[in-house]
Amino acid sequence: MDGTVYKGSVAIPGAKEFVGRLKERKIPFVFLTNNSSSGRVHYLNKLLNMGFDVSIDNILTSTTASISFLKKHRSGKKVYPVGTPNFIGELTEAGIPLTDRKPDVVLLSFDTTITYEKINNAYNFLKHGSELIATHPDDLCPTADGYDIDIGPFIRMFEYAASVKAKIIGKPNAEMARMAAETMNVSYENMVMIGDRIYTDMRMAADAGIRSVMVLSGEAKRGDPERAGIRPTVTVDSVADLLR
Repeated sequence: MDGTVYKGSVAIPGAKEFVGRLKERKIPFVFLTNNSSSGRVHYLNKLLNMGFDVSIDNILTSTTASISFLKKHRSGKKVYPVGTPNFIGELTEAGIPLTDRKPDVVLLSFDTTITYEKINNAYNFLKHGSELIATHPDDLCPTADGYDIDIGPFIRMFEYAASVKAKIIGKPNAEMARMAAETMNVSYENMVMIGDRIYTDMRMAADAGIRSVMVLSGEAKRGDPERAGIRPTVTVDSVADLLR
């Protein structure tokens, strides 16, 4: 979502019309966001307030994907969450066992309420054997005025300080593409990934083997695919171009 259909709280010109065209043509779609600082209801209300005609079923976040992963692959494991109250609330609602004593997993998200106490707790848990799982790898989060520091630098800090390797759940993990396909009830052959980031959006599309549209309305610049060795199917200035 960030950088593709809006920046901050401002819709990218043509984005609402593009989503409207999808609905007119009965083309299924989901918004994939790595931003785990807020829950699906937050993103739904944000989109509705900007005038997008969407429902909560159209939204899939890295938090949703992380919960699915924990339930499927770390069932019963105790989790120390590094995240916002909204993030922790989603984990609690989903029945993930949370603890601040001897966790099996340190779950790192985009925590806009991070404190030194959280950082130090997580570090000590990791040094004593907890597994590091991160909701996504993004270095920067787009805003209306530029970018904020995202989760990536914190992942590298914990990996370096605690001598661990993080398990990344969100984009570019192809698991997100699989979840999107299941949500829309479509096959990979009929999917197109639209995004503004090479190392998450376009990498996921390449790894999952689906078609891709890179938009230049967010982080990506025109020469990025060549430098990254990833070739999007199509490159456009914004989703407004797809209306034409």
